[in-house]
Amino acid sequence: MTVLVFGGSGQIGHYLLPLLAARDETVVALSRVPRPSTPGVTWVTGGLPDSVPAVDGISAIFSFGPLQPFADWLGGAKLPHAPRVVATSSMSAESKRTSEVPAERELSQQLRDGENALAAACARHGSEWTVLRPTLIYGAGLDKSLTPIAQRAMRTRVFPLPAGRGIRQPVHAQDLAFAALAALDTPASAMKILPMGGGERLPVSDMFARVRRSLPVDTLPLPLPGWSLRLARHGVPRLRGPLSRLEADLIADNTDVIRLLGVNPRPFRPDADCWQPSA
Repeated sequence: MTVLVFGGSGQIGHYLLPLLAARDETVVALSRVPRPSTPGVTWVTGGLPDSVPAVDGISAIFSFGPLQPFADWLGGAKLPHAPRVVATSSMSAESKRTSEVPAERELSQQLRDGENALAAACARHGSEWTVLRPTLIYGAGLDKSLTPIAQRAMRTRVFPLPAGRGIRQPVHAQDLAFAALAALDTPASAMKILPMGGGERLPVSDMFARVRRSLPVDTLPLPLPGWSLRLARHGVPRLRGPLSRLEADLIADNTDVIRLLGVNPRPFRPDADCWQPSA
């Protein structure tokens, strides 16, 4: 039987594909651009939802990309073996539900709609599913949150340090890969949405300070006081959401991930490798 992976070239897939290959699974990974096959992984070219090539004998599916296109494909695909499905959503489904920014509230609704569409598509096939809702992801140099900040600081040798009282819980992409694989093997995780954050909660100011200390070059710290952030928040519309969240707690309850999956996410101890794009 075959394991099909969507999002294998992303940060979670970077860690999951070697785990699957080590289990001697037949692994097929989908990419929008041609990629050479590697030991244990066959890459095929296509895209969701309408250009996924036929793959026979699928017994499990992982999806680490947008939920709605995946659910659209899943609902219409021919999957006679009722494959087990493991997918990722985001804690933004909850944390942005009441955002002051309309686009962020819309994103929250889209995530929850995607989760519901996934469950409905799985029901059509008689497939069991698990959805992981991660907090801020880091670790493979492919995220769109901390890595751009780190890379910009390495170029400019200046590291902005915004004030903020919000609590953060960054989760390493490899720990998410461990959790996704554990979900595949754990019947008790079926039909559940599991929040997942890192193994440590810390103030947003400490999170940025640790990123700065992890860099392989010296940078000049540039404190950004609260009054300046308030001015930017009201004066620059595109910054309103990110800056307002500096005062919000963006965390997850790991109780079910630990209890059901046996995964204990690591604390936030980044090193320089976390900010280098993985090959």
